[in-house]
Amino acid sequence: MTTERPRTRADIVDTARRLYEDLEFTAVREWLAADPDRKAVGCLPVYVPREVVWAAGVLPVGIHGGGDRLEIIRGDAYYQSYICHLPRSVVELGLSGRLDMLSGMLFPSTCDVIRNLSGMWQILRPEVYVRYVDVPQVEHPATGLEFWKGELSTIYRDMCAIAGTEPSDEALWAAIDDYDRVRDVIGRLYALRRDEPWKVPTEELYLVMRAGEVLPPPDFVDLATAYLEACHAEPLRRRDNTRVIVVGSFCEQPPLGLIKTIERAGCYIVGDDFLLGNRMITRPPERGGDPVEALAHALLFHHQPSSVMYEPDPDAKEVTIKKMVDAARADGVIFAAASFCDPALLDRPMLRAGAEAHGIPCIAFKFSENTGQFQQFREQAGTFSDSIKLWGGA
Repeated sequence: MTTERPRTRADIVDTARRLYEDLEFTAVREWLAADPDRKAVGCLPVYVPREVVWAAGVLPVGIHGGGDRLEIIRGDAYYQSYICHLPRSVVELGLSGRLDMLSGMLFPSTCDVIRNLSGMWQILRPEVYVRYVDVPQVEHPATGLEFWKGELSTIYRDMCAIAGTEPSDEALWAAIDDYDRVRDVIGRLYALRRDEPWKVPTEELYLVMRAGEVLPPPDFVDLATAYLEACHAEPLRRRDNTRVIVVGSFCEQPPLGLIKTIERAGCYIVGDDFLLGNRMITRPPERGGDPVEALAHALLFHHQPSSVMYEPDPDAKEVTIKKMVDAARADGVIFAAASFCDPALLDRPMLRAGAEAHGIPCIAFKFSENTGQFQQFREQAGTFSDSIKLWGGA
């Protein structure tokens, strides 16, 4: 599929918003319809090795539930009340036929809920390929490297079987090149937001990032590059806002209204862990040799700090939050996690202790992807911003 590059900031954001709001996944269906041999596979958060999917000729499609745009009717019947909202809306999407165009689903080892969802999907859709992607969680990197190489090779072969293609080093290197370009343009957008956040509102950046969950990598690079150019050409008015990072929203995504609320309460979001899948690897895989080994090495040794990645040092979390704040030149931290998100909420006390030990202002709250009322969040974020300006030296 070729996406015509919009010219203005408003056009680009409108294009991204339409893709974000489209729960029928029309862009994916159009890409599939252009060639009857094409296939698409769904990828749950947080991290799936999309390079091996794309190398097989299969489109990786980010599945993030229905947010606040989908009424949950049947999904609630499959899960107890004391878990997060994401799996309910994914089940609802599946049972309503909105994911029927997918030839498979990949469920990474984010938490027990997503692991259980993989088993449930095998029952609900026995004709569809389903795999639980066990991201390495081991103390010894060499052991993890060998394990992850095996996982990558298996997934690559399985994707090729779905697409009717053959695995090849050339195809995998080409896919790695495509995703290096994805990571590069995302990195440039995040760097511009960090340095001049008034040019890159996080509401807009988030919409562009969500577009990347349903577009082929080259089309996303075109869209994101056009947005980057528009940010330079059409800068917005600078405001006296407090610089914050948002931590804990790496799996179930916050409603767009919550992101807007934080920004309208007087905060520039200059760092976040939204949508880590396309930016989990922080350094391009080294060229030459075996592409599977290069990709495995990149994840094991060059990944974003995250609650879903193994951390052998019990004190590292407290140091990590200081590094994140320093890297973003932030004035404070907003810990925003989905209700019942075990990985985020288990890490929060350690991260918050690290922030407080270093004198970093912070607040915390919980949300659900279908949260519809934001006044309490606006009051909390606004008070936080004002207090930093008054007493925090912002």
